[in-house]
Amino acid sequence: MPTFTALTTLSDESRAQALGEALEELDPAPVGVGVFELEDGSGLWEVGAYFTDVPDDIALTLMAAAFGSAEFAISELPEIDWVAHVRRELKPVEAGRFFVYGSHDAEKLPADRIGLLIEAAMAFGTGHHGTTLGCLRALDRLATSGFHGKNVIDVGCGTAVLAMGAAKIWPETVLATDIDQVAVDVAEANVVANGLDGRVECLEAMGFDHDLIHARAPYDLVFANILKGPLIQIAPDMARHTEAGSLAILSGLLTTQAADVLAAYQAAGFTEVEREEIGDWTTLVLRRA
Repeated sequence: MPTFTALTTLSDESRAQALGEALEELDPAPVGVGVFELEDGSGLWEVGAYFTDVPDDIALTLMAAAFGSAEFAISELPEIDWVAHVRRELKPVEAGRFFVYGSHDAEKLPADRIGLLIEAAMAFGTGHHGTTLGCLRALDRLATSGFHGKNVIDVGCGTAVLAMGAAKIWPETVLATDIDQVAVDVAEANVVANGLDGRVECLEAMGFDHDLIHARAPYDLVFANILKGPLIQIAPDMARHTEAGSLAILSGLLTTQAADVLAAYQAAGFTEVEREEIGDWTTLVLRRA
């Protein structure tokens, strides 16, 4: 079955969200609509729709004009088994003591590494991206230095690879949350596949907004591998859910965005412990003052 995409960009989040909602009313209707902030520092938002029937290009042109977006770029995607393709392309990743791999590479797991099994799926966090890799490396350095996370939460967990990494080295239960139920479902499947059922608890939540998250606070280690905007938004909440000496590992931010994120967390009572830059991406380790 052919798949068509219609993509555009605009500079205002509210108009981008409104355009996304309007796209859902098209005929033929899209099978999916996404609205995302571009991670290149441009301040633009991408709005995309996916169709199994040829989209109405005239309707899309009128809609772009009405919402002040760029003209939609319409493309037909080749029929590819994307899961099989990803499995071929994604090689195992080593991050300190951690070895992130798919089941097709299970025989490559070194005896002296902690394996994290992550299958190709619809959630972020395979270890290949500089942000996830940076967080795993930061976790490894903290553990090597003697830090022991006794109450850990992974906010915006995606595949839950970071939460599982913490659960593999410390015996305490780790909380993993995401705003997307699909990601939560993927995270739960990964937890079971890694033999961590009951050790990593997954739930749907927006930031720290959940009764269970409140009840378990304060946390001594928080992962937040998301994006610049949400990172800045949750800084005050992170301060309220941690205490003096607590650590936070933050990523999902371009190196050019690190100063703004750090400033928000300094205002909330955190100080910088270390940072690592991998490609265009930065991972920050912060301590609650």
